[in-house]
Amino acid sequence: MPKDQKKSGGPFDKVGECLYRYRPSGTYYARVKQRGKDIRQSLETCDRELAKRKLRDFKRDLGLLDLAAGDLTLAELCERYFKTVLHQKPSTVQGKRMVIDRMLAHWPGGSSRRLKDVRTSEIREFLSASVGENSKSLYNHYVFVVRAVFDVALQDRLIATSPAADIKAVKRDKPIRRTPSFKDFQDIVQDIRGQAFNADCRDSSDFVELLGLAGLGQAEASALRWGDVDWERGEITTFRHKTSKGFVIPIYPQLRPLLERLRGDRNPTPDERVVQIDDAKKALAGACRRLNLPAYSQRALRRMFITRALEKGIDVKVIAQWQGHTDGGKLILDTYSHVSPQHVKRMAQLMTE
Repeated sequence: MPKDQKKSGGPFDKVGECLYRYRPSGTYYARVKQRGKDIRQSLETCDRELAKRKLRDFKRDLGLLDLAAGDLTLAELCERYFKTVLHQKPSTVQGKRMVIDRMLAHWPGGSSRRLKDVRTSEIREFLSASVGENSKSLYNHYVFVVRAVFDVALQDRLIATSPAADIKAVKRDKPIRRTPSFKDFQDIVQDIRGQAFNADCRDSSDFVELLGLAGLGQAEASALRWGDVDWERGEITTFRHKTSKGFVIPIYPQLRPLLERLRGDRNPTPDERVVQIDDAKKALAGACRRLNLPAYSQRALRRMFITRALEKGIDVKVIAQWQGHTDGGKLILDTYSHVSPQHVKRMAQLMTE
């Protein structure tokens, strides 16, 4: 923006103190001086009253900015952000590194672009070029990382507003999740156990059976120790890795025979594992193939447990508690909407004199 827009006949008209209007598009811009530094930014609106309010907010936020960092580049910001995620799981770090590398290599105008000059349109262009028509989950992953990068700049008071603030994730298509019946589950367990030439068939069948009868996920089942099983109270203490929270489930009548068989006549130490393997993906896939069943995942066995519990009329809040949820059953009702109407009808039949 030239120093004197009106006199120069440039595309910007000064319409108020520190407020300019870009004639071709009608967009308003802020231009202020602070400690001898000229600071300019689009207010991203063509509405004059809204532009005035944004200008006031912009001036207020400037009091918090680190002006010495005004020449920080996008590449420097990306590396600053990446250092803050190194403590996360390797797979998570790898996924974020992928987006960072893409930003460094393919950002419109180059990653040496000064942070204060980055615009929202550049972010949209980057996302469009990088993800295109690929999966919505990949697009949302890119959005999450890009927004997190600029959030670091906000938190460090390098910018007054984030150019990624208006970039929204897209709603993902609701996937079709195949869920086995209880009979399918029993057939799968027996098929795996019957593979006499597979040295791991017993461990694999025990693992699959534990998932389906206890309603646990793969991570919870593989981490289970005999010290977590309280026979006197009839409870199992486990840890839901997805939410990083511990919770307690009963030793269900359908589960007790399996646990008693796994324990046998010996007295296992508290640190011994209940099941001896970390997952049974290959064994489960092989059984589904041999039985001409859909390719059920280990997670599908947990869905089977929840579906069966709903069909048996067990209260949704209780099922949620068994799953380590803290939402009182909302997630289960939303996810298992095809089962919950039947549950509601059964509950209605109880309202008799």
